Amino acid sequence: MWKSTAAALAPLILAGAATAGTLSPCERMLKKLDSQLADASCVESPDLTTRNPGTTPADNSLPGLPPLAFMPQADRAILVANAASRPPIKKAVPGLQIQARFAKDPQGQARFLLRLPKDWNGSLVVAGASGARSEFNGDFVWSDYVLQKGYAYASQNKGVLSAQASTAADPLACRTGPADKPSYVHYYDDDPGQEFARWRDFMVMAADLARLGVQAQYGHEPRYTYAVGTSNGGYQVRRAIETAPEYFDGGVDWEGTFIDPRGPSLLTDLPPAILNYPDYLASGRSPTSTAALNIMAAGYPPDLVADTASGPASLWGSHAGSFWEPTQCQWQKRLDPTYNTYGAGPGRYNYLARLSASTTGENVAAIATSGKIKRPLITVAGTMDALLPIDHHARAYARQVAAQGGEHAPAYRLYEIQNGNHVESYANIFPQLELIEPHAQHAFDLLVRFVEQKAPLPPDQCVARGGAITDAPAQAGHCPSLLVP
Repeated sequence: MWKSTAAALAPLILAGAATAGTLSPCERMLKKLDSQLADASCVESPDLTTRNPGTTPADNSLPGLPPLAFMPQADRAILVANAASRPPIKKAVPGLQIQARFAKDPQGQARFLLRLPKDWNGSLVVAGASGARSEFNGDFVWSDYVLQKGYAYASQNKGVLSAQASTAADPLACRTGPADKPSYVHYYDDDPGQEFARWRDFMVMAADLARLGVQAQYGHEPRYTYAVGTSNGGYQVRRAIETAPEYFDGGVDWEGTFIDPRGPSLLTDLPPAILNYPDYLASGRSPTSTAALNIMAAGYPPDLVADTASGPASLWGSHAGSFWEPTQCQWQKRLDPTYNTYGAGPGRYNYLARLSASTTGENVAAIATSGKIKRPLITVAGTMDALLPIDHHARAYARQVAAQGGEHAPAYRLYEIQNGNHVESYANIFPQLELIEPHAQHAFDLLVRFVEQKAPLPPDQCVARGGAITDAPAQAGHCPSLLVP
């Protein structure tokens, strides 16, 4: 752990342009990090929160890249609640913002973001990125929240750009539209040299580089460093807490992706959902149809149906139209590249059968979590997650941690949010859904209190609709039902 040896925090003085014989804060920072960064820029910002439109760059704003490769504004809005449902930003946070590439990345795609508030509280937060998203993915949920509390904030893009438009002729293309009107993208992380194992490394590299930036700006290292992330970013948190305890004092994993060569995983869950959804739709969305029962048998929560101005909408349909097939394709092409995705069919992918016909088992094992956490960790997950079903991801990881734990194992907690879903904005369509964001942020505060003040963590629990994580939960352990009306 990084502990400060200074008696008091050195004051941060934001200067204007450099004067004779001195360097401006940005010049000093870039000089300090020069050997670690490429294409670096630094801005002395009046406000590092997203209330300042200049905090998050425009989509497609990096020169020389095709459309979709760098989408900061789209990335920060993915998975999170709409603006009206997010908590308001209460104050401006002046400070420095540095964005650049990692100079040592041979692929030239790994990107880094660092925000250093003027009124620093002495600690650092390092964020993972969900999906195939950029280093700006956590701006609404994590950056805004922790910056207002005085934390320095760092993020990265898992070492890879997002995607580019493609065609069916591209062997690495993934279909993103319906089969009768297909559109295709090519994910950069399916390219050679972009193994998913790099995701862990860039989380750790971001922490290391952020430490240098913090020391350059404030005069000493952070007292505490915390890892946070959502979805694939939550997986990054788990791997960091398991394998790099010297960099982190604890972490919050919000619906992290579970990876184990024995399953379950995205490669076992998504194919039956993809395969059965058309028959479920043809049944008139009958919850008792064979197709619906097959989808739920694969771990998914029950569907929700709502009337909208454009016609009926369903929770499964929203995921089928935007997440299920592109995600399955992206992971399959990375981990089992010899499978004929659209010849054999994404819905007919059989992970267990492929173990003897490909190297997929070895590839999954190379990125698997172990459950051997070496720092305190909190998982927050929703019971109505229709992308990473809770029993196959959050609960599966909790079981893995329990199997590895012992008397002296670091603290671990799983807080289940009744009716929480992977995509927060769907709560605007389906009123049965609960937002997870306030609970994830509360979990972060509880982790900090535990690490820094030794205050006990609340026990594992099911957080009721409209409720909060509490020291005396009405329902300890798992939620009895995935859906409560």
